[in-house]
Amino acid sequence: MNLQPLYDPFLTQPMRDELTSIGIKELRTAEEVDETLKLSGTTMVYVNSVCGCAAGGARPAMKIIMQNEILPDRIVTVFAGQDREAVSRAREYFVGYPPSSPQVALLKDGKLIAMMQRQHIEGYPPEAIATTLIDVINQVCVKEGSI
Repeated sequence: MNLQPLYDPFLTQPMRDELTSIGIKELRTAEEVDETLKLSGTTMVYVNSVCGCAAGGARPAMKIIMQNEILPDRIVTVFAGQDREAVSRAREYFVGYPPSSPQVALLKDGKLIAMMQRQHIEGYPPEAIATTLIDVINQVCVKEGSI
């Protein structure tokens, strides 16, 4: 299945760059999603979007999160409306949650343990979004042996 992007790739490139420039890895195919989400440890998946709540809230929140002392083993992104096969595959791991863009999932050993849907992003400032996610990260992503 080869789904074409819904948005002009030229116009969405800055939205991609905003995340990759801070060290978040893009997953562009279903295979990359499977390879990454099946790894042991913790993985945060940010479903990127062209909407205003992604631009005004979620992507800036991801920048704040990247400065936290504790991070998941991996932080990755898929782009809704662009890399449609990758997004579709990622959402297969988000058991119990309907599609949402933007959306942030935290998985441990390939199993969903936390989710932030659009309704928890839209209308909230980046600092509030980041604080909520950092609280979860700090609880779940502490390395064994650390205090």
